Amino acid sequence: MQPITLRKALPQDALCLAALGIQVFLDTYATEGIRDAIAQEALDSFSPDSLSKVIARPDTFIALAETDGHLVGFAQVAMNTSHERITSPRAAELQRLYLQERFTGQGIGRRLLEAAEQHARLGGASFLWATVWARNARALAFYPRQGYEHFGSQAYTLQNETHENQLFGKCL
Repeated sequence: MQPITLRKALPQDALCLAALGIQVFLDTYATEGIRDAIAQEALDSFSPDSLSKVIARPDTFIALAETDGHLVGFAQVAMNTSHERITSPRAAELQRLYLQERFTGQGIGRRLLEAAEQHARLGGASFLWATVWARNARALAFYPRQGYEHFGSQAYTLQNETHENQLFGKCL
């Protein structure tokens, strides 16, 4: 396997981010197959146009993980985001940490998370939080191993469907 390199997302990365985002989203959330809500969420959230707009936001950072010029994962952080259960006034949200299935278990997710934490810290955040789907066992185990505290259950609405998520956070 080629070495993994991390770098900041650029506007020209939107197409590959869209493809990877759809792939990981469907692998994670379409565990019982594709239905309208899942399909619409994937297409809305991961169109190249949507991701171009996210990349352009000054309050958002996306770290890419690549091997030999091929995108294998990314982490997306939004600065200055609050949550009703988070008391830190300078919080950032880890909105996505996506990694292609065949690259899991190699420390790449940890490296992406560290890059997200570093960016949040350098941007003035003292706390990073994330929500994780309650049926994503791998992610539910990953965050506590990285020093994240569990803050309880959280409802998440996706295309008019409510799903249970878990809230995690870490002081930076």
